[in-house]
Amino acid sequence: MTATQAPAQAPTSMDNRQILQAMSGLMAGMFVAILAGTIVANALPRIIADLGASQSSYTWVVTSELLAMTATVPLWGKLADLFNQKLLLQLSLSLFVVGSLVAGFSQGVVTLILSRVIQGVGAGGLTALAQIVMAAVIPPRRLGKYAGIFGAVFAIGTVAGPLVGGVLVDTSWLGWRWCFFIGVPFALAGIVLLQRTLKLPTVRREVRIDWLGAFLIVAGICSLLIWTSLAGNNFDWASWQTAALVTLGVVLLAAAVLVESRAAEPVIPLAIFRNRTVTLTTVASFFVGIAMFAGSVFLSQYFQVSLGKSPTVAGLMSLPLIGGLLVSSTVAGQIISATGKWKIYLIAGGVVMTAGLGLLGTIGADTSFGMLALYMAVMGIGVGMLMQNLVLAAQNDVDAHELGAATSVLSFFRSLGGTIGTSVLGAILANRVADEMTKGLKEAGLPAQGGGDGGGAVPDMTKLPAPLKEIVEHAYGVATGDLFMIATPFAFLALVAVLFIKEKPLKTTSGMERLAAEDEAAAGDTDEATQAVPAEAAPVPAPRQAPDLDKQPTTTD
Repeated sequence: MTATQAPAQAPTSMDNRQILQAMSGLMAGMFVAILAGTIVANALPRIIADLGASQSSYTWVVTSELLAMTATVPLWGKLADLFNQKLLLQLSLSLFVVGSLVAGFSQGVVTLILSRVIQGVGAGGLTALAQIVMAAVIPPRRLGKYAGIFGAVFAIGTVAGPLVGGVLVDTSWLGWRWCFFIGVPFALAGIVLLQRTLKLPTVRREVRIDWLGAFLIVAGICSLLIWTSLAGNNFDWASWQTAALVTLGVVLLAAAVLVESRAAEPVIPLAIFRNRTVTLTTVASFFVGIAMFAGSVFLSQYFQVSLGKSPTVAGLMSLPLIGGLLVSSTVAGQIISATGKWKIYLIAGGVVMTAGLGLLGTIGADTSFGMLALYMAVMGIGVGMLMQNLVLAAQNDVDAHELGAATSVLSFFRSLGGTIGTSVLGAILANRVADEMTKGLKEAGLPAQGGGDGGGAVPDMTKLPAPLKEIVEHAYGVATGDLFMIATPFAFLALVAVLFIKEKPLKTTSGMERLAAEDEAAAGDTDEATQAVPAEAAPVPAPRQAPDLDKQPTTTD
């Protein structure tokens, strides 16, 4: 008996109407996954105050969701190669619903943090599975335009989250708890839509999941992410805590590599990195993650602190970024589907993203909104051309049975880049603010105690006296510009990786059609191998001996 059984029904190609119906559930799920990570950005100060929590809890409410999402993406990707993908998607959405409800009704910060972990596990599944299912039902040649829609939803969730969160907090009859409740209807709708519209063949495999490898990967990544999240705030970068967490993370990941290299069904098949396209798109995705999250996280703070805008206005000021990403991802996807050419858009995206970050590196407290809007639009256009088309390039160049692993690896490294980038760049921002504050206070002849340390909580600009307010605005303006300048070389590294990707024609069959063909070919190879010895051993047919030929020495009648 083989390890893989044939699908219950032979897969057939889906028309545009069926694909759009299936996409509706996927997009609803993807939207709530992204929204969960961004909607609390402007609500956290009110949440922490209402729950009577400490400043360290502020960090963990954000970090816990990012840790759980990033660390579990590879495991979800592997499960997608082994089990029913629709059920896994619905399980992810169910976890998100449970986590959201617990978060919304939380009466203490510990419960809130645990609920964010549950949300993160569900979001990790949605992040990986949505793209895997898209590749299963849509041929790469047609995937471009749908990937553009996916990128647009990703952009809307990323940038609209803080805006929606600010509006909910500023609305007295709603409040911060609705930051968690608002995603529940979308998630429930996604579950129902997936059940009604998504038709996938069921493939059952008699395999063992590599739980040891999964544990080592999750534990190792969590150790490193905890280090990057807390270093510079809770302890120094050069400290015993840093040494302990880094050593633990490296040891666990080294053990994971050893286990994965020997496992029959590894969570992350190491052999997949022998594929040049997968390796290069993974590297590029990591650097795109740094650029994308830096833009959405630190620009919002810059608008509020350096420019003195409210949370709601700060969200609206991000619209040029989302507009650039929305237009470029959609238009590029349509053109790729029409022409079959995709590498030129990866290169153009890398060039434009690098230019956008470089332009944002020139901003300060006195930069006009017109210039800011232009710079953000340029950056958004670059990210939009890169983000989803990197996934398309990788999915087009792997076997169908590796689609889940390849897609989850790219999603994992993009999230990893965003998480590490946000943590490290945030620490750099705090240090630059402290330096600029010290310099400004000294030049103004004010005591250093008046400005704080610059690296702690974000100051309440409405309560600062005018002279000190100007110093803080200038400090955050200069520091944010420096931050984007530091991020620019990482965007350039993404461009370098893209240049070495070899363009290959886009396949015209969907993932489930390719998987059926691969399984059929594998079954045919098995049959040929079984019959090879008797065929060569008996040049003259001998029907009466046929049942025993596999056990007979080479003889003739």
